[in-house]
Amino acid sequence: MIHTESELEERLSRPSDADVDALRQLDGDLLGDLLIVGASGKMGPSLASLAQRAAEKAGVRRRVIAVARFREREARDRFEANGIETVACDLLEPGALEKLPDAPNVIFMAARKFGTAGAEYLSWASNTYLAGQVAERFRRSRIVAFSSGNIYPLRRLNEGGATEETLPGPVGEYAQSVLGRERMFEYVSHQYGTPVALLRLNYAIDLRYGVLLDIARVVYNRQPVDLRMGFVNVIWQGDANSVCLRSIAHCASPPAIFNLTGPETLSVRYVAEQFGKRFGIVPEFAGVESDSALLNNAAKAHRLFGYPTVTAGELIDWTADWLMRSGKVHNKPTHFQVRDGAF
Repeated sequence: MIHTESELEERLSRPSDADVDALRQLDGDLLGDLLIVGASGKMGPSLASLAQRAAEKAGVRRRVIAVARFREREARDRFEANGIETVACDLLEPGALEKLPDAPNVIFMAARKFGTAGAEYLSWASNTYLAGQVAERFRRSRIVAFSSGNIYPLRRLNEGGATEETLPGPVGEYAQSVLGRERMFEYVSHQYGTPVALLRLNYAIDLRYGVLLDIARVVYNRQPVDLRMGFVNVIWQGDANSVCLRSIAHCASPPAIFNLTGPETLSVRYVAEQFGKRFGIVPEFAGVESDSALLNNAAKAHRLFGYPTVTAGELIDWTADWLMRSGKVHNKPTHFQVRDGAF
């Protein structure tokens, strides 16, 4: 089990041999530093730490540079305490991107999801307009850009999860703007030959947030579990970080596309019942499962990068233990239950 936040941060950023090899190759064959754009979100800090630790273990000199607004000095200090350079920047301000250092390897993480309804223009600005500007600014770099499984249509259970060949069918303006992000990177990749990898992620699990924590808290608080979206895919955030780093070597033009999630299709009802057993609570449910859900088939990534190192069962165990220990949580629900795309 993971008992403290420092243990959690260490585990999320613990480099595997494959991560170390990736950073060693990056320094030798591919050359250059690593710039993480939009690094202060839920995944960015552990991803930056993973890159820094992998570089140190590989014995290579590497600048890992985190770019974000850094509204709180404490957040910036945590990056710098781990040997990561920081640049405070509002990416949407005119001229801001020109001030960023050049880097041959870029990870794009800037995004806006919640609060889209009623302020759609802000989500389009962050998810699409900014993406186009970053793609143009770093058109001579390798770019890994996070996308989302939300760009796919809901899938009937008998169809299985969407593959990379499934035609997009985004529901709602958030998902539409994320597809717009992909199209901007795709355009620059075709126009200039920029090597790009697009990672369609859902859903990353960090014990302080994520789908499993959302379900666990509802059960723990003896509230009814919403079954509108009755099935989900999840992946340990540390495994998602690892795939992100290793995907730099697979950037291509046209862009390489990888679905990024775990191999299981998890029943929300089953997950709630598993938490109930651990808490000694009989879960209550609201609604019934539909015959479709937002599901993602990551077999292509699993063949290339291997299966996730942490299983769904372990994630359920860890999350239950974390909640019962009153571990810190971010209070940022995923709203995975939403079916109409209104976030």
